[in-house]
Amino acid sequence: MINDERINKILYGGDYNPEQWPEEIWEEDMRLLALAGIDIVTLNVFSWAALQPDENTYDFSKLDKIMDLVEKNGLKVCMATSTAAHPAWMAKRHPDILRTDFSGRKHKFGGRHNSCQNSPTYQKYSVLLARKLAERYGNRECIVGWHVCNEYGGECYCDNCEKAFRQWLKEKYKTIDHLNRAWNTAFWGHTFYDWDEIVLPNLLSEHFEENRTTFQGISLDYRRFNSEGMLKCFKAEYDAIKSVIPDAKITTNLMGFYKPLDYQMWAKAMDFISWDNYPANEDPYSRIAMNHDLMRGIKGGQPFVLMEQTPSVTNWLSYNALKRPGVMRLWSYQAMAHGADAVMFFQMRRSIGACEKYHGAVIDHAGTENTRVFREIQALGQELKKLGDKTLGAVSCARAAVFVDWDNWWGIEYSAGPSCDLKYLDEVFLYYQALEEQNYAVDIIGTEDDLKKYDVVIAPILYMTKGGYDEKIRSFVNGGGTFITTFFSGYVDEHDLVITGGYPGKLRDILGIWVEESDALPPDMTNRFLYEGKEYPAALLCDIMHLEGAKELAVYQKDFYADTPVITVNRFGKGKAYYMGTRSSKEFYKVFLRNILEEQGILPVLKAPEGVEATERFKGEKGYLFVLNHNNRPVTCVVKDERTDLLTGIFYPAGSEVEMKPKDVMILESV
Repeated sequence: MINDERINKILYGGDYNPEQWPEEIWEEDMRLLALAGIDIVTLNVFSWAALQPDENTYDFSKLDKIMDLVEKNGLKVCMATSTAAHPAWMAKRHPDILRTDFSGRKHKFGGRHNSCQNSPTYQKYSVLLARKLAERYGNRECIVGWHVCNEYGGECYCDNCEKAFRQWLKEKYKTIDHLNRAWNTAFWGHTFYDWDEIVLPNLLSEHFEENRTTFQGISLDYRRFNSEGMLKCFKAEYDAIKSVIPDAKITTNLMGFYKPLDYQMWAKAMDFISWDNYPANEDPYSRIAMNHDLMRGIKGGQPFVLMEQTPSVTNWLSYNALKRPGVMRLWSYQAMAHGADAVMFFQMRRSIGACEKYHGAVIDHAGTENTRVFREIQALGQELKKLGDKTLGAVSCARAAVFVDWDNWWGIEYSAGPSCDLKYLDEVFLYYQALEEQNYAVDIIGTEDDLKKYDVVIAPILYMTKGGYDEKIRSFVNGGGTFITTFFSGYVDEHDLVITGGYPGKLRDILGIWVEESDALPPDMTNRFLYEGKEYPAALLCDIMHLEGAKELAVYQKDFYADTPVITVNRFGKGKAYYMGTRSSKEFYKVFLRNILEEQGILPVLKAPEGVEATERFKGEKGYLFVLNHNNRPVTCVVKDERTDLLTGIFYPAGSEVEMKPKDVMILESV
């Protein structure tokens, strides 16, 4: 779908399920979709039951009619494979396809994500269906992308999974002795003598709560195994489609920071990234932006597709508030600001039954264009048509990056201590938010990304240093880069085994400190420190450290470790490494990071009032500055250089003061 010569504008559309409706409604849908400016539909997401009524029968007659209709009406298609929900007959005849949950209960037919990825039945029939769809529709010019399954997720703990896990472990560790060392099974007499003695880590074995396990190494490896196993299912359908259509563009819709699946690994297997954005109304705009930047980052900064968002209301929150007027447009442009080259929705028409009948849609139950939501959709459709291909393929250019890693996420939250309140994404977000809300350009990167393009790299709670990543950091700092990390960093290797010799392990020489102890504070307790003459809280964890070449920037103010360092900086080669030994406030991170970035000559994309987001994408000689007012009040922004607003056509000389309405957007093209 990305870089397709048939695409000359931001694609606009989303999930369409005409198979749920009588055919006489389809023509009216075509009228309404055209009126709304819709130019692409995702078809066939949940049609497996209709397409394959038994073992050997495939019936594509209805899908043929739908394809003929959308093609006649000039719509492009993202063709889904329907493999997210298996048919009832398959569960009855082949119960191996049904999942066993974390508590050890075998499920019956029902729900949605209920197919075991290690089921021979699922592996056989999902690939067969993907291939048959490719064979039948591969020559359709209207298809610009293929959508495998839908929102992969969940886990299974059945016998097939246990057998597959043992095989995965054999391939990873080669010998049972190596596995015993990696898992430290001498603890509690857990030594394994043969592969078939290994059982899955769930509530029947190693776990006493979902995220609390007696053997972190076992549970961590099962996370990896599950993510890789689902990825194999995606790859199998991907390969089936490619065997018929070699130049097909294939994706599956991801879900932002989704903990069970390592999206950095998944991205390598996807032709383009697509994802589903469903924030709550009260979510800070910076948290939504962090999800977008992750989706851009996992594919090396390439643009992505916003595959789903709701036109207005969701249906699964405790309180499903409407998107206020202007918010759908605002959040759509926010996605584009961070790299989206398509804006799509779930769903085109509201279903009349089951659990998503009250989820928002372009065409409401009223069935007409006479709704507030439709009018907003229509207005955005006209704007996107006017924009044309201006921003298509445009990329971001950041000099600062925030490091994210799924193994660290899993390892930290499986850790036996130091605090039940220690959550990986909470700490990552504190640093990202401080940059995003001051309009600094920032990338989200992983272990395989090149650090040379950045001046500043931030790795909150880099608990696990795996695969020689410490050497990558060492080279980066030695060459002149600025590195920032925090408490609970450098503790373990990739097996979650402690690196002995003193924390922060392999990062110790880079940071120039030795952490002797860490004090876990309950939520109602804080220490304090002074930074640039102002007092800030020290919360959650307080590292008690010794200087080994580093310089202290702040010290604790109380308790038995008063006057010991809490923030340090170490000169290492041509660069610097900062260590933040505690969690502090949002206000502190803004000041702290602003000082470091300014020292590196990194400036905000735009200095703007609080609540105004600004980010820039570049294409050739042109820059496209997106300015988004998330406030419920008007604000005044200063345009620093000559720009033309692509949405209004107004030219602004350098230094122009522009008043923006609440929830308004500007896309300022450089001259």
